[in-house]
Amino acid sequence: MTYQETTSFANLLVKCLENEGVKFVFGLPGEENIHIVDSLNGSSIRFILVRHEQAASFMADMYGRVTSMAGVCLATLGPGAINLLLGTADAFTDSTPLVALSAQVGLDRAYKETHQFVDLLTMFKPITKWSAIVETPVALPEMIRKAFKVAQAPRPGSCYLAIPEDIERSKVPKNLAPLPPSKVYDSAPLQSQVARATKILDEAKFPIVVAGHGAARNNAEEALVKFSETLRIPVATTFMGKGVFPSNHPYSLGTVGFADRDYTNFGFDRSDVIISVGYDLQEFDPVRINRNADKKIIHVAQYPAEVDDHYPVAVGIESNLSEALDELARKVNPKSEPEMDRFAIRSMIEEELGGGAKDDSFPVKPQRIVSDTRASLGESDIVLVDTGALKMWMARLYPTLKPNTCLVSNGLSTMAFALPGAIAVKLAFPERKVLAACGDAGFMMNASELETAMREEIPIVVLIWVDGSYGLIKWKMDNALGRHSSVDFTNPDFAKYAESYGANGYEIKKVDELLPTLQKALDDKTVSVIACPVDYSENVKLSESI
Repeated sequence: MTYQETTSFANLLVKCLENEGVKFVFGLPGEENIHIVDSLNGSSIRFILVRHEQAASFMADMYGRVTSMAGVCLATLGPGAINLLLGTADAFTDSTPLVALSAQVGLDRAYKETHQFVDLLTMFKPITKWSAIVETPVALPEMIRKAFKVAQAPRPGSCYLAIPEDIERSKVPKNLAPLPPSKVYDSAPLQSQVARATKILDEAKFPIVVAGHGAARNNAEEALVKFSETLRIPVATTFMGKGVFPSNHPYSLGTVGFADRDYTNFGFDRSDVIISVGYDLQEFDPVRINRNADKKIIHVAQYPAEVDDHYPVAVGIESNLSEALDELARKVNPKSEPEMDRFAIRSMIEEELGGGAKDDSFPVKPQRIVSDTRASLGESDIVLVDTGALKMWMARLYPTLKPNTCLVSNGLSTMAFALPGAIAVKLAFPERKVLAACGDAGFMMNASELETAMREEIPIVVLIWVDGSYGLIKWKMDNALGRHSSVDFTNPDFAKYAESYGANGYEIKKVDELLPTLQKALDDKTVSVIACPVDYSENVKLSESI
């Protein structure tokens, strides 16, 4: 075969990625993937060089979350690939489409003890829907197509491909081409299941909807609002479902999943039927909404329900969510107007957020930070909320009007995704303002990605809730043990730290500085970091009040 009849494996890989609609690859080069990185130059794909592979995986994770197109991360073999594990696992547990690519030692030495070899395939298999090693170059188009198809299937998740170094630098026939993408369409709801659900709902005295992340993935927000309004049924959302039902809607019950006593506060103790719309059990334990396992569950999702003794499915409608909700809205008899003032959670949230907006104490109360964050962002702007004590406050209180505008990780609940994730989200939606809300602990885990944002000219704002500790663990220890230990640490000067990268740095020194600083930073066309001291003594008060 002559040179003219071949092209490089790396060039074919890039063509396959372009064919899948990939616009960005997040990663770090190593000597075993340099041909791939080189082939990305001059392609339609923008390679985002990161400072740590973990950040690349979080970027791909959050890009997939907000676009429904698989985010792509790339690393070298050994330690580089291992660093992709966390974001890949987060995508798997949060049902987010992601394709991870890494180098691997060549097939010519993988069978023996050799430098930098670890069994990456075995590592990635438990945290992916599909993992494989490219053992022959001509299989690449099929394997890339399968990785994206599986990652973006009705229940999305992560996939992984290992590329041996001798394969990566090989040649392939020039006529070898990517396979055309194919879309798998949702099925229509089975009328027999709709009929069974209709009978249950017509007999129900007090039905409640719980809407999860799947409702956002399936773009079911309009159908859900119509369903609720037509049948007069109130709706609670999970943390990851925030915004799929507007917080300001008269039938909104807010966000469930904070504490065991949510069961009572949201009225689930009185309900006889729960309509589960796009809810995944990994979002929170169903015992929180069905303590006695005595509720009838109508499971509306794109795939079958997981088995759980507190999630007894009476009817499963596995189809496009909007079509299923529209069918039920047409056939079920409307309920009496719900007495929304009977739901304890509504008055609690209104009181907390309203009171917090007026609280001028310093350090700043969590309720005030939530209120000022909401006031600084538009309806379509996006806040990524890192894991920690701040997630509990933001998930519970932050009013969200559109899906995927308040992003949390609640499958794996990993720390440190918000800053790198914000970079990817801003690339996906450059017209929107993007804010990463982080605890000081989570921020420092991937703080070097500020350099990535500055170098790539991606204007984001980072708001750090500063308390000098692992605040959520301190909260849990105080509740469980009445004391805490091994949770406190010191911090750098965050404003100066940001400025050392060329970003804007701000330190909040009194409460009335927070909102105008947020507004200014979000309007600037650069990277900004805002350090705001938080009074987490409110945590214990919250625990006692619910």
